[in-house]
Amino acid sequence: MNKVFFAFLCLIQGTSLFGQEPMLVHPEQISGYFREIENATKKGFTLWNKDLYGSILLVDPKTRYIYSNEPDPDNIFKLQNNIYTGKLPDNMNIANTSIQWNGKSWAMIMLPLPEDHYDRINLLAHELFHKTQPSLGFVHSNKESNHLDRKEGRIYLRMELEALKKAVLSDSEKEQKKHLTNAFIFRKYRNSLFPESAAIENQLEMNEGIAEYTGFMISGRNQEQAKKHFITSIDTFYSNPTYIRSFAYYTIPVYGYLLSVKNKLWNQKISTNTSISDFFIKNFEISIPTDLKSASKKNAHHYNGVIIATEEQARENKIKEQIAEYQTRFIEQPHLEIKFEKMNVSFDPRNILAIEGQGTVYPTIRVTDNWGILEVGNGALMSPDWSKISVSIPTKTEEQRAEGNGWVLQLKDSYIIKEDKKTGNYGIFKK
Repeated sequence: MNKVFFAFLCLIQGTSLFGQEPMLVHPEQISGYFREIENATKKGFTLWNKDLYGSILLVDPKTRYIYSNEPDPDNIFKLQNNIYTGKLPDNMNIANTSIQWNGKSWAMIMLPLPEDHYDRINLLAHELFHKTQPSLGFVHSNKESNHLDRKEGRIYLRMELEALKKAVLSDSEKEQKKHLTNAFIFRKYRNSLFPESAAIENQLEMNEGIAEYTGFMISGRNQEQAKKHFITSIDTFYSNPTYIRSFAYYTIPVYGYLLSVKNKLWNQKISTNTSISDFFIKNFEISIPTDLKSASKKNAHHYNGVIIATEEQARENKIKEQIAEYQTRFIEQPHLEIKFEKMNVSFDPRNILAIEGQGTVYPTIRVTDNWGILEVGNGALMSPDWSKISVSIPTKTEEQRAEGNGWVLQLKDSYIIKEDKKTGNYGIFKK
């Protein structure tokens, strides 16, 4: 998942990182993973007219041990059983993402990999696409679709996905087109309720959506496997605490798969500036009515509209209480406000919560910067412009370490924490 992780790999040479440690995963298993994805990308060459196979880092998050199919530019990795191994230092964030290190682009994937063959290839190909996408002209962009944390935004996204499920299961082209039309009606109506939301959604869909479509197509699932995959994954998606950074993994692959039946290489006709919604509407030859509101209300009962609305009203009531608690902790009460200098972050995109006008709360997040390492397990508020992050006030402070409610901060020697006596807020400053 490149999933808006800002990652720069920094390996440090030294015996403490590269000793005679044993392989923590069986070498044949790792070699098998590399062979699988290499063969799959060769078969899927025509998808982008490019071989996506390349530099891969498989990382064990618990041990930070790394397994690669290629040497690093500085030859720090150790060759063992035809696999290049090493260990990442603490200042490197681990995530499913693409990273740039010392002039070389890598796909990083966390171990363990999925047990299912198709899911495993899907994941590896997704991240390899992210590694390759700059050469294909696609820009990394992952702006939060905060409107998808609002009741109406979630309702019409879920009904769009319900329509897509019916389209996937349709036995006739006519029936499929009916459901696709309704899916786009729900989408267009949702975008009409939230100004600029279409452009914001498009950014993530042209990044994560296209990457996930690529992963799906490279995986090689047959028709029945594809149907089962889409239905199961969408139903699982509904249980995510938030949709604002993850919805694109479930929309574009379905639209793309259904269009691939008509045109296997449709993806080669798009660019980073394409409006993917309008592209699909045109290529599916769909007519959208002018009165989106009436059409959406009329069709809602075909797609669990009443049940979805009831569930989302209950969620909104609960979320209001949570937002009020976060506002008190990170905005109204004294807190620690940390400004970024050269940050590098990793987080779970499935459980974040937007606070309108104030930013986004990340329940779990890891940040590295010039000032040190921040690890959060109980919430932090990211500013809307990603210039700073706020956590609760420190409850314990040592020379280069501080702790608070669900967070730990390890500072470098040249930085200290100071309190602003006027506001009661804390900040990080150079000595």
